[in-house]
Amino acid sequence: MFLVAVAVVFLVDRVGDGKNEASLAAGESRLVRADSHHLQKAADGKVTLVEFLDFECEACAAYFPVVEELRKQYAGKVTFVARYFPIPSHFNAERAARAVEAAAQQGRFEAMYQRMYETQKAWGEKQVPADEVFRGYAKGLGLNMDAWNKAYDDPATLARIKKDVADGQALGVQGTPTFFLNGKKIEPASSDDFKAAIDAALAG
Repeated sequence: MFLVAVAVVFLVDRVGDGKNEASLAAGESRLVRADSHHLQKAADGKVTLVEFLDFECEACAAYFPVVEELRKQYAGKVTFVARYFPIPSHFNAERAARAVEAAAQQGRFEAMYQRMYETQKAWGEKQVPADEVFRGYAKGLGLNMDAWNKAYDDPATLARIKKDVADGQALGVQGTPTFFLNGKKIEPASSDDFKAAIDAALAG
């Protein structure tokens, strides 16, 4: 199933002209910024896996359980970072990213990130706004809805997402999911390929 799913590639429509690229602060890179969302961290910081993702992308959803399994297997050994890269041709992708980022502002990034992939079939690939669907997810997580609604509609939230997109474009990201392992783009065709790449990085 994984091999079939990852063969599905969604090309990215061009998002802007790169002029929105934010300057880098000390210690930052286009791959990982100070405000990037870490699903988990390794104490030694030796190996970092960064994923540029789109919550409405079927291939991203296919990779989701694989990444979750890798997180369990390499807990404490590998840092996992998630970056937003909503594709314009996906009607609700940017809304989904805003919903997740609004939840992140209340410390619930991971919970909403997981919720999006677990429910993708219910709202994805539809040409109607999923705002109320996402609002329902926020309520289900017990979030402060006044704060969530404000963040969801705040231009600063969208700007935060577009900063990730600009970084992805600067790195040559052209589709989702795109993975970088210690700064090098990788294209694993199976979970075994993924593990082999990580094991090599850990051994290096």
